[in-house]
Parts: sequence; structure tokens; C-alpha cells
Amino acid sequence: MGAIADAWSWLTDGSNWSGAEGIGVRLGEHLWLTAVALVITALIALPVALWLGHIGKGGALAINISNVGRAVPTLAVLGLLLLTPLGKQGNWPTIIALVLFAVPPLLTNAYVGVREADRDVVEAARGMGMSPWQLLTRVEVPLASPLIMTGIRSAAVQIVATATLAAFAGGGGLGRIITHGFATSRTPEVVGGALLVAALALVVEAVLVLGQRLLDPLRKRRPDPAEPRDAAVVKVPA
Repeated sequence: MGAIADAWSWLTDGSNWSGAEGIGVRLGEHLWLTAVALVITALIALPVALWLGHIGKGGALAINISNVGRAVPTLAVLGLLLLTPLGKQGNWPTIIALVLFAVPPLLTNAYVGVREADRDVVEAARGMGMSPWQLLTRVEVPLASPLIMTGIRSAAVQIVATATLAAFAGGGGLGRIITHGFATSRTPEVVGGALLVAALALVVEAVLVLGQRLLDPLRKRRPDPAEPRDAAVVKVPA
């Protein structure tokens, strides 16, 4: 427990939070990297996953291709990107590596969510004369929203944890605290940096869970777990 106590002392030292190399600046850099990588991941993965899930074709191939990003270590991808012209483009090598790592869980969850949407509800909506676009946006996506949000949460937490690698590419973020601690043989700084990354991942997870509950369009329409199952009524979102 001595290392934890020393790390806590380091974290609660106000001088470590100020300045260009302080915790506040590094935390801001880490959040920026996470937000940019997550937005790019969503812009790439969600349209592909939702459309493939809607038409029911090509999903397995897309998932297998995206899983290549999981098979290759993120640090190795980052190292290769640094050897290309992108290596001189600031944080972009790190962001690209993070996106490649985060696409698979988001793509898989969104695709599965749409494909496993209640087919009775989907067919009822189709029978009402809904267009394919209306069917996707007003029925399938709301029904798939829990799995989609789970994919976003998984991708976000992975990005937060993996963004520490930005330090190896000369970028910012909380990883710089850890690498600086190793370089100067300051164990409290190393442990403190690791605790900050873990705490940030937990906070991001909690915020996204709360957001999922607040934004879930079907939250109030789902049956109470204590209610008899035969009393539940599934309605098509308006």
C-alpha cells in the first residue's frame, strides 16, 4: 500500500496539476484524443454497420475485416504509421491507430443490434408502409440502441486506455506522465498516472451509461422486470 499512498500524495500535490506539463493539461490532451478518435470511429463504423444490418448482407465480411485491427497490436500499428509521412502530422498517427482499434466493437454491436431487432415489430412497420429509411431510423435503430450504446461504451473505454500510447509517438495525454515517471525513476508518478487513466476510463463508462439511460427512446416503453411477461406490450416508436 506504500506505493498507492505515495501516488495519492503526488496526485494531491497542487504543484503537479499546474503548468504546461501538469496533470490538468495532460488530462485535457487525453480527453481531446479520446473524443476525436471516438467521433471518427462512429462516423466510420455506424453508417456501415446500420446499413449492412438493415439489408442483412455483407455484415460478416465487414466484421471480419474490421477485426484485423484487433489482431495487430496497436503499438505496432502506431510504430508503422510513424514511419510514414503521417508520422510528422502531430497526433494523427495515434488517432488513426486508436480508430483502427475501436472500430470492431462498435461495428459489431451496431450490426448485431439491427439484425436482432424484433422482426415482428419490423414487419409490422413495413406493413404500415414505411420506407426503408423510415424503417431503419424509426424502428430498427431505436430497437438496436442498447447494443449500439454498448458498442460506443466499449470503444470509448478502449480508446481511453490505449491513448496512453500517444506518449511513445511524442504526443500528449496521461501517458506522458507515466513515461516521464519511468524516465526519472519516480514510482509515485508512474502509479499516479496509471490511476488517472483507470479513473478516467471509469468516469467515461459511467457518463455513457447515464447517457444511454437518459437517451434510450424505448426506456419508458420496456416492461418492468417485475411485471408479468405476458403483460408487456411492444410498440413501434413514433
